[in-house]
Amino acid sequence: MLTVYGRATSSNVQLVMWTIAELGLPHDRLDYGHAHGGLDTPEFAAMTPHAKVPVLRDGDLVIWESCAILRYLATRYGNGGGFWPADPVARARIDMWAEWGKTTLTAGFTHPIFWRRVRTPAAERDQAALDEAITRFESNLDLLADQLRQQRYVCGDILTLADIVIGHLLYRWYSMDIPRAPNPAVEACYQRLTTRPAYREHVMVPYDALRAEGA
Repeated sequence: MLTVYGRATSSNVQLVMWTIAELGLPHDRLDYGHAHGGLDTPEFAAMTPHAKVPVLRDGDLVIWESCAILRYLATRYGNGGGFWPADPVARARIDMWAEWGKTTLTAGFTHPIFWRRVRTPAAERDQAALDEAITRFESNLDLLADQLRQQRYVCGDILTLADIVIGHLLYRWYSMDIPRAPNPAVEACYQRLTTRPAYREHVMVPYDALRAEGA
């Protein structure tokens, strides 16, 4: 039994929970962080020095940092299939896009766009900075679209770890009240993801509890 420490509304927790569900692994998730608290307890500090979610416990093993958790789960429980191949060359092709998804796409969305639009009151919002961030993010989505035009998912016709890292952003992107330029290839990929039960359960989670008053 896996134990995940982290609230359902955390995007980084959603990465982990989506992966666990796609792999069909028995698990328990405990609410930690934000309104639930618990991050400043000695018990949580014993698992991670960073006071952040998610944290995964698998037996005696404790892992923090969402993408480290994803790679562990995929390597240990993915059985070397297409989701996370055993072959290092095939895995590298997926890992490049997963890394780009975390270091470029996510970094350009979570704080520059989501925090400014949802977690910042309108009176305090830097609208010019938000508009600029949306433009940069859409340029990155254009790169993603080039990858998606000839295939169903980021790295081919089956779901891989790269889709987890990249795809979890798309629910918030397409459900936020912001202007968006048309991007048919990315939109089609998002629609495919919404048909997956694991995505609907663990990623399409309302984030009203995170919304700042007056946002």
